[in-house]
Amino acid sequence: MKNYIDGFVLPIPLIHLDEYKNVAQKVADIWKEYGAIAYFEFVGDDLFLEGTKSFTATIDAKEDEAIVFGWVVFPSKEIRDSANKKVPADPRMTALVAPLTDPDKLIFDGSRMVYGGFRPLVQSGE
Repeated sequence: MKNYIDGFVLPIPLIHLDEYKNVAQKVADIWKEYGAIAYFEFVGDDLFLEGTKSFTATIDAKEDEAIVFGWVVFPSKEIRDSANKKVPADPRMTALVAPLTDPDKLIFDGSRMVYGGFRPLVQSGE
């Protein structure tokens, strides 16, 4: 099996979802420049299954927040580690993320994001 992924879940205020989407599309291109082979972000639609703990509960999402679930695919952990050092240092990232983290209009709150790097266990399909 190949590939390595970084996965994340975060809340975004519904009123800022389009603004976040515009930034995320540009961020995806930057990650790909540094070695990611794919970048995905999806918005929660059906988030509750009886007998399980939901993403909504895990990150204490409010009624006016959307849940974003995303992952970035890399060809290896080494390329992922390199990208994780270079992407935050890229000045384009600073410019893109700054408006999202403005304390007066907080769109992205990293302290509420759940994140992790994952190695393959089972891969089926594309």
